Amino acid sequence: MNLNIAPVKFSNTSLLNDVVKEISNIFRSGVKIINIPLDIAPAYSKDRSQYYSTQLITDAIKLTGNHNGKILMMVEFDLYVPVFTYVFGEAQLNGKHSIVSVCRLHEEFYSGSTNDALLFQRTIKESLHELGHNFGLIHCKDWGCVMHVSQGIEEIDIKGNSYCSVCKDKIEQSFEVSLKAR
Repeated sequence: MNLNIAPVKFSNTSLLNDVVKEISNIFRSGVKIINIPLDIAPAYSKDRSQYYSTQLITDAIKLTGNHNGKILMMVEFDLYVPVFTYVFGEAQLNGKHSIVSVCRLHEEFYSGSTNDALLFQRTIKESLHELGHNFGLIHCKDWGCVMHVSQGIEEIDIKGNSYCSVCKDKIEQSFEVSLKAR
């Protein structure tokens, strides 16, 4: 299975490298960092000062036909979809593309304090969540599962940092992979 992470206007190389390492470990598969020459300007909403995540995914699809496997875009700017004030990420259900924004995952967004360890944990949870959608998983009722829906930062912090056994089994059976137990 091919997993790709595409940093788009992403400057935190330390976080990026840590996420690549952790996802490689969880999926027991190498993760490639790829470059997508994505023009983000058309997805920007002046009224909201945010970027429309669905449009970014749609535009990325046009640029990634030669890449096999799942593609997780990582961004540092704020994302939205019209029905929500903001989103942490978005993914194609049973698809190839997903996106995660770390903008609202930073603790300083809420408290003014920097906490790199917490940023890493939140980023892993949301990355696994969006990849789970790519693998066909829907939201899980189990609070211990990364597939539990998160409408606020508190819900990200409360939920677990791995797939529950039911979600893990669905990925493993559908994609013939063996995920690392956590």
